[in-house]
Amino acid sequence: MSELPTKTGVILAAGFGSRLAGADTDTDLKPLTSVGGTPLIYRTIESLKTAGCGKVVIVLGFGFEEIKNDILDSYTGEVPIEFAHNKRYDLSNGISVLAAEPFIEGDFILTMADHILSDEMMELAGAHQPDEGTATLLVDYKLDDIFDMDDATKVMVKEGRIKAIGKLISEYNCIDTGVFVCTKALLKEIKKVYEATGDASLSDGVQALAEAGKMHTLNIGDAYWQDVDTPEMLAEAEKMLSV
Repeated sequence: MSELPTKTGVILAAGFGSRLAGADTDTDLKPLTSVGGTPLIYRTIESLKTAGCGKVVIVLGFGFEEIKNDILDSYTGEVPIEFAHNKRYDLSNGISVLAAEPFIEGDFILTMADHILSDEMMELAGAHQPDEGTATLLVDYKLDDIFDMDDATKVMVKEGRIKAIGKLISEYNCIDTGVFVCTKALLKEIKKVYEATGDASLSDGVQALAEAGKMHTLNIGDAYWQDVDTPEMLAEAEKMLSV
């Protein structure tokens, strides 16, 4: 069997991260906040390496110079790193996705800088090949294990495709883990919304693909993950990592 083409890893790390500020006495910058002794951004880089990404593009905005310099000074891993600068980080996160576009070659694995992602989960992402013109979201059906359900993005999946997605939907059967395996179709949909309105979120692109029947899902099974958006979530992530 021929090997899958190498994917580009993309990390969205441009936002203010205000809900986590103060959780780490050494920094107020979310991507540099330590969980289990390692800053979030370095964990995410290693997760994308586990997924087999040939390079990682980090999209920065708030704290651009400080985070970039920290990585240039401290990162000792093997994955080539490139930096995209989203100067409009006050807008929605779709602008960060578009900022990464010039650095993306072929299919890409997209995630956030504030998620703890198990190796098992990232190996699933790395082995997955999305159909042309589609994207795939990794989802978690273990609803009883979700730490903060109010904050979670809920997903209704039928026959492997997203039918509805959002924090406030009432009917759902799984949770968005924040890891996507994408073709450039996602970029095209985000760009359409941006050109029409002057702003766009990642969710706008996902919604457009879902409405066209082109937003697929991948069940992570027993694999674990944790969003780290608040001090309480950070404590939960540290507990998870200590087991």
